[in-house]
This record gives sequence, C-alpha cells and structure tokens, in this order.
Amino acid sequence: MFRNVMPRYEILSQDAVAVLDRGWRRIVTEIGVQFAKPEARDLFRAAGQQVDGEVVRLDPDFVLEQVARAPAEFDVQARNPANSVHIGGDSMAFGAVYGSPFVRDGDVRRDASMEDFRKLAMLSQSFGELDSAGGVICEPNDAPLDSRHLDMIYALQTLTDKVYMGNVVSGPNAADTIAMTEILFGGRAAIEATPATISLINCNSPLRWDDRMLDAQFEYCAANQPVVLTPFLLMGAMSPVTVPAALAQQLAEALSGIALAQLIRPGCPVIFGSFLSNIDMQSGSPTFGTPESAIGLLCTGQLARHYGLPFRTGGGLTSSQSCDAQAAYESLMTMLPTFLAGANWVMHAAGWLEGGLVSCYEKFIVDIEILRMLQVEFTPLEIDEESLAFGAHAEVGHGGHFLGAQHTMERFRDCFYRPMLSSSANYERWLRTGGKDAAARAGEIAAKRLAEYQAPPLDDAIRAELDDYVTRRRAELGD
Repeated sequence: MFRNVMPRYEILSQDAVAVLDRGWRRIVTEIGVQFAKPEARDLFRAAGQQVDGEVVRLDPDFVLEQVARAPAEFDVQARNPANSVHIGGDSMAFGAVYGSPFVRDGDVRRDASMEDFRKLAMLSQSFGELDSAGGVICEPNDAPLDSRHLDMIYALQTLTDKVYMGNVVSGPNAADTIAMTEILFGGRAAIEATPATISLINCNSPLRWDDRMLDAQFEYCAANQPVVLTPFLLMGAMSPVTVPAALAQQLAEALSGIALAQLIRPGCPVIFGSFLSNIDMQSGSPTFGTPESAIGLLCTGQLARHYGLPFRTGGGLTSSQSCDAQAAYESLMTMLPTFLAGANWVMHAAGWLEGGLVSCYEKFIVDIEILRMLQVEFTPLEIDEESLAFGAHAEVGHGGHFLGAQHTMERFRDCFYRPMLSSSANYERWLRTGGKDAAARAGEIAAKRLAEYQAPPLDDAIRAELDDYVTRRRAELGD
C-alpha cells in the first residue's frame, strides 16, 4: 500500500466550495433522490424525512449528521496480513480493472471467460503495486449467470491473498460474498470487527438508487463491510454538461447514499465514490482521460476532504480501442490527477481499455508501469549532506565525468528508477532484439508473469469449506 504524503492539489476556492455546498443542498431538498427499495424509504421516513412515492426529499443538515457518523479512516484485512490496507488519510490502495465484458489479448478482442478472470487475478497477485485484484476483473461470459459470482469470489479468495471486492448484482449475491468471507476469515464477528471486503454500489444517475444495488448495500452495511457509494456521471448524459453542475449532483447522490448506509448501521465504513467524465457531444460516446474529468477528479478529492470522507476516484482510464499511444496518454491524464488528489481507493488502476468494455493484458502491464513510476515520483525527495555528493565533485574535478566515480559505483544499481517495460536501447540494438513496440513487450511480460505465478498458500480445511459452499450454493441456484 502506498502512502502519498505529498501536498494535495486543490483548485477550489472556499467560495466555490460554498456554492457547491448550496447546490447539493437544493437538489436533495427541492428535487429529492429516488430510492427504489421500500426498506430504504422506511428508514428515511422513520428518521423524519419527506417521502413521496419512491422519492425522498432530504434535510441537508440531517444528511450531514449521518455522514458525520462514517469513519474518516478504517482498515480492511486481507488473508495475508501483509496485504491488508488502510483506507483514508494519506493511504492510496489500488485495484485492477472492473466490470469488462470483453478481453483483449494481442490483436484478438473476444468475450471474457472464467479463464481470463483467473489469469487477471493471477496477474494482480503478481504485482506488488496493486493492493487488490478488484472484483469483476472481467465478466466471465462462459460461466452460468446465476452462479458465476461464486466462481469469481472463489478465484479472488484462492488465487490472491489481497483485499477483494464483493459482488453487487443482487442481495443474495452479496450474502454469498459475505458468507464466503466469513469462511475465509473465521466467522461473522471477525469480519465485523475488521472489514474484509469492499463493494461498489453505483448510483443510477441522475438521482436514483435502484433496488438491486440497494439490496446489496443493505447486506454489506449490515455486516459492517465498506461500500463505495459512487455516482456514475458522464457529463452531457447522466448530468448537465458543466463540471460544477456535475459536482453538485455528485455530492447529492453520494451523500444521500452515505446517509442511508448510516441508517442501516451507524458507524459502518463507507467510501465517497466518484466516476466522473464526459461524452463526445458529436457521437454521444463516453470519453475518458479528458481535461474535464481530471478537473472533476481534483475537485472531488477536495470536496471529500471537506466532508471528512475517504474517497474513490481515478484509475488508468482510456477510450482507446487498442493498447496504443492514446491508451497511454489518456491513462496518465487520469492517473496523475489521481495522485495529485490523493485518492484513497483507486479502481481500474490496471487493464482498462475501450471505455471499460475491455480488460486488456497488454494494457494491464502498461498501467503497472505508469503506477510504478508515479509511486516513485510521489515519494518525497530526501535531501541531506550525503545526497549532495560533495566528495564526488572533489574526485571528478572540472570537465570530468561521474560514470566511474566512487559515489556512482556505490549507488548505480538503485539510484534511478528501472523501468519494467520501457526501452532505452539505441535503434540498431532495438532492431536486433525484434523491433518490438511497448504493446508487444507488455504482452511478453504478462505471459512471463503468468508462467511464473505461484498461488499463495491457503489452509486445506478452509479451501475445502469454500469448495463445499460453492458446490452447495450452485446446486441451490440450479446451475
């Protein structure tokens, strides 16, 4: 897990924050937020909020009272304690791509399979820069729809020993995730004391929390497992076209979802979620890695801190159809402000391609390289007498070079960042080694890492209990 102690890049004045604060307050008061689950509306009604059909009009001060119950920081345990994470403060935790129905491997774009899911989990385990494989690293279309969540959670639990994300397709799927997490960590009390899974609850923007997501949220919050309450905002489609309007809507949606979480279980951990970009106003297609999304990301971090909440945003997002220059520069356009904002939980940090439709093996490696470089760049520079290297100047003198200096010889192995993917060979040497571009080299690295993968150890009794649970539930679900 990376600690980002560099100063945060905040672009909103206090007057701007006050305007946005008034904006979300007016939305929840005058327009309201739709909650499609009766139990959610019952909780709000019992708390004195105005309910009209499925729409709840909220007292903003009540919302903030509930938000204040959520912890500003919390821990999430992994089955390997060395991989447990802290959410909030200076901590940044990174997870792989999430939710893609397709995969790309070289020049082949195809439906994702369960084998792809396992391979992507294995890659996530192989790189220390990632704190989590995520959840739905890809959507395994060759597995039965009703029970594939069991296979996905099982793969995350057995092929990795890192924090994993729970399934949110339905309440029963969430309950299965919790039950399997109880098996892995030794019971309900153990995971309620220290959460062991994080789950993504998306708002059906604008201003609607749908019943399936709420069903899952009720399960996870009741079990004290953190949820990432995320407005899904593509400006021009799910929000107005201006960044300030999108930010006000984002606040209304996220804070209302967080308030519900605290009504379900006061004090349960939450993450202020943000997924904010825009559409191409000529084609209507989603666009990523845009200046507008970067601005929104920076603002989101400042606003989350204003309300005392850990937050999720950013990642290696791109609209590109292949692992090319566009994919790299758009991903950096998103990942750099992710670090500048100090996001606490970063999804889609490796493998995202084609607007999230594709999980790509080569892009996975490119993103890891970007992540590695930024983690070095955002590590504070140590300046002391030794680092000034006065003795090297005395040794080399005027007009010499430092290649053979004692100071260089003592440090040359680790004085500079050594890229995993990049090539600095001259042209002739590059040709002699195959003339491969970054995407081709990335594919080779991914294949090598998969060939070298070793599964983390797991107690045989726990594995057997997980096997039994999956087998029983699959039969109960009719698959």
